[in-house]
Amino acid sequence: MLTFAPHFGIASNALIKYKEMAVTQLKRKSRKNRAVANNKISRIKELSIKPEIRKVDVEEIKASFKN
Repeated sequence: MLTFAPHFGIASNALIKYKEMAVTQLKRKSRKNRAVANNKISRIKELSIKPEIRKVDVEEIKASFKN
């Protein structure tokens, strides 16, 4: 039996099917969204890495250029 939604002017069973379709997500889109987020995080980590500070003997380097 078809009943009509009062303010939509469409059959209620069609409205139910529409609501069911809206819940499903596209797998490809979710994979893409996840990849974008992971790439963003890895890029931020890459940019925020500080190189290890080494103690350098400046006088030794200057002496090597004089020889």
